[in-house]
Amino acid sequence: MKKLKWIQTLALSATSLLALAACAGDAETEAQAEDAGIKLSDTVTEDASAEGQTITFWHAMGGAGGEALEAIVDNFNETNDQDITVVSEFQGTYDDAITKLRSASLGNLDADVVQIYDIGTRYMIDSDLTIPMQQFIDSEDYDISQIEPNIAAYYTVADNLYSMPFNSSTPVLYYNEAMFEAAGIEEAPTTLAEIGEMKDALTEAGAQMPISLNIYGWFVEQFIAKQGLEFANNGNGREAIPTEVEFIKNGAMQNVLEEWYALYESDAAPNVGRDGGSTEFVSGQSAMMIGSTASLSSILSEVGGEFEVGTAYLPSISEEDQGGVSIGGASVWALDNEDSDKAQASWEFIKYLISPEIQAEWASATGYFPITTATHEEEVFKQNIENFPQFQTAIDQLHASNPESQGAFLSVFPEARQIVENEIENMLNGSSTPEAAAQEMADQINEALENYNLVNSPE
Repeated sequence: MKKLKWIQTLALSATSLLALAACAGDAETEAQAEDAGIKLSDTVTEDASAEGQTITFWHAMGGAGGEALEAIVDNFNETNDQDITVVSEFQGTYDDAITKLRSASLGNLDADVVQIYDIGTRYMIDSDLTIPMQQFIDSEDYDISQIEPNIAAYYTVADNLYSMPFNSSTPVLYYNEAMFEAAGIEEAPTTLAEIGEMKDALTEAGAQMPISLNIYGWFVEQFIAKQGLEFANNGNGREAIPTEVEFIKNGAMQNVLEEWYALYESDAAPNVGRDGGSTEFVSGQSAMMIGSTASLSSILSEVGGEFEVGTAYLPSISEEDQGGVSIGGASVWALDNEDSDKAQASWEFIKYLISPEIQAEWASATGYFPITTATHEEEVFKQNIENFPQFQTAIDQLHASNPESQGAFLSVFPEARQIVENEIENMLNGSSTPEAAAQEMADQINEALENYNLVNSPE
């Protein structure tokens, strides 16, 4: 990453295109926030000063992503004009980071800013450990209209942006262009059923399997969002704390499992387990895979030019689906240590992370989305798109989606994903049917929700 010599801030304007101008002191907003389980903080004050503060940043980026993030932190420390120092600490995986935060919350918090994955959002809201990002935004009339609406929507509750998106991604379909050409297939499938219809042609063209479909709960959640249906009740856990899943009543989960099982039964999608998918694709065994947009660079590297890699939108469950994809990845949260000056320093650092120039460097180094539209005008980002045109598919898909497909907030989401994956394995192994697997998922997740809400009820 090149060294940056100045801090690029977002332009201020009178109107926010995201309509996120909820005032922390507004009675209606406070009531909405309370219904959604949000607790406002007294730590954000007008006279706070970030000058000379040292803050600690916990993150979960390893490998190339970790190197890119460390370079960003180093540059902030060198160039910010308020003598703020950020101490960056790698916490391991996303699960490791939130586990350590849970342990730390029992005593004193050891961090000021923390990176938490998307499915940890409901826990973070329930924890009362954080300062809602909207309070910083309102305190200085900070304009966030440049943040991608379909990214901001995920982290928005009761018209309040609760955490700041940082590294966001969506799933796309990857396909082997040479294999498609040999099979006489001109367009990528738009539904799971179309993948099954391509089986014979792809097999004759040399594919051992049409698609290597990894068992991953995130993909299931995306297939539900593509249907325009909800995973959990109470507005997907956004209007109030969720008490049960919604996917049985609306049929969303069974729809997904029936299509998945049909592909499996026809040998279009053999069971590659939780660890497969990419291995079969990059080796040329499968013609297609579903993967994160952030995986593009590594996939291209592993393919090594053996064939051209194409990208397409995530297939829908049916042609009538009107939903879209929801983002994954992580956001950054300001922890409430009841120190107004440290909180202000955290906010200055967070603004730096989302600045267009930094986001251009970050997206180019990692493959994550730039979260601000202004980033698209940066030369670094333009060059990256020119070098990797497949990435444009992810951006187009994001823009073609809608904020209503933003996904669920679930307090027990990590556990729920494990349950979903376990039951898909049972279904593919022949010990369950799609209908029974969907019901078993619901029973287990509902029990986990009941137990969680019982222990964490504000009453």
